[in-house]
Parts: sequence; C-alpha cells; structure tokens
Amino acid sequence: MTTIKFIEDSSNHVTYLNRALKNIKSEIIVDFIWPDQSGITIITNKVILSLELQIIKNYIKNANCIKAEGVEVSHLPQLKLYFKIIGILYLIENTNIPIMSVVVEDIIKKNHIFNNIVLVSKPHIIKVFPKLDIAIIWLDIWDVQSRSKTKGLINGYFNVGSYIVTVRDINMNPGVLQCKNCWKWEHVTFLCRIQEAKYIKCNSLHKYEHRQHFTWCCKANHKTNPSRLETKQGELCSHSFKCLNCWGDHQADFNLCLFWKHRFNCE
Repeated sequence: MTTIKFIEDSSNHVTYLNRALKNIKSEIIVDFIWPDQSGITIITNKVILSLELQIIKNYIKNANCIKAEGVEVSHLPQLKLYFKIIGILYLIENTNIPIMSVVVEDIIKKNHIFNNIVLVSKPHIIKVFPKLDIAIIWLDIWDVQSRSKTKGLINGYFNVGSYIVTVRDINMNPGVLQCKNCWKWEHVTFLCRIQEAKYIKCNSLHKYEHRQHFTWCCKANHKTNPSRLETKQGELCSHSFKCLNCWGDHQADFNLCLFWKHRFNCE
C-alpha cells in the first residue's frame, strides 16, 4: 500500500485505530491522519504512551505503508482554531451556482497563505442576507500550541476571482451575549443602537407584548370575512418564523441556528 493510498482511506484507518485503542481502555483518540514530507502524521488528542505507540506501529506494519521502525512520537498537542472568510460571493462568479465546500477547499489548496494548513472539517458556508450575494465561510483549523501555522492567516487577504477577500480569526464562545432588543449577537441589550425593538419570532419592529397592535396576523381586522379577532394575551402568535441572523424558519435565539452554531459554537 502506498502512502497516497493510505491517506485516501484515512477515515477507515482512524476508525480502526480508535477501535483498537478503545479495546485497551485507552483515553487516546486519533483525530486525523495527514501526509507530510517523511510519510504520514497521525494526530492524537494526547501524547501517546508506549502501549498505544505499539498498537499504531503494528497497524502501520500490517498496512505495509511505511516502515514501522520509522514511527516517531512528537509532543505537539493540537489546538482547534477558528477563522472566517469575508467578502466572498455566495454565487460563483458569472454563474447562478452557490459556492460549495469542495470549491472553498480547492481555493484554499491553491492559495499560498494556507500552506501547511489542515482543516478540522469541511468549511461552513452561510449566505449573509437573502437579497445580497454575500457569504461568510467559517474554517476550523488545526494548529500547534504556539499557533505558528495560523499566525499568517489573521487579517490575510487573497483573491477569489476578481474579488479580494479577508480572513479573520474569531473567538468561538458559546456563551456570547445576544441582545434582547434587536436579537443580534455580540452586544448586550443596553448597548443596542436601534431605536425600535424587534420581535424574536418574525423580525418585525415590535415587542412580543405589542403584537396585537402592530402585526397583521395578531391584530383584529373586522373588514375580513369572517372578521379576524386579535390574538389574546397568553395565546400563541401565528407569525411565520423568520430568524434575522440566518433567515431560517426559527426564532432568532434558536440554539441550532446555523449562524449561532458556526459563529459561536462549532462543536
């Protein structure tokens, strides 16, 4: 088996190794496998001990990929760091095709600022506004404790077609505050700059308690046939859901919102 073939089947190798480590009740987990100049690198969540090393050696020997005697242990605990690409178009230039994660991965491979960068998972892509052709792309990236691999990415610029896009680092903090006035993230209510409150469910300019007076589905309308009564206090509002962060069919504080999940809690 060649090194290239071994890498192509890396997901199965990771599964097998983790099963073998679990059988000996080890706390070591193989995170991923990737190629380097000398062969392959197997990244684990902790520094491995002699027993775990022997299991890995035996597996590599049986795979006939590289010489098992060449296996070395490197004490380089990995960090998962988070970045976003802004300024990129949601639709591929001169087409009506939405940009896909495989396209983003290809862009990353071809750009020099991403040299030696290893992604934890596929890029996450979200359209910022329904009527604007703008996307935000979130990247989860492996780095060593010194963060030496990703320092050059922060505030880096590169071309995508005829556009210049930017890479920003972000703090993935699931406890980040959400304003209870406009329902946007990253600021508290008393610092909100908009004058009118928005309703969490439909993004209309009114508070929940005022829905009977300001929204068509909650206020009374006696001109209809049959006439529509206002939504009484304590009754559920019949608004359609419209998240103002991702424009999905849910409330703005929904913890499975794609914007919330990828911006603040990618786990």
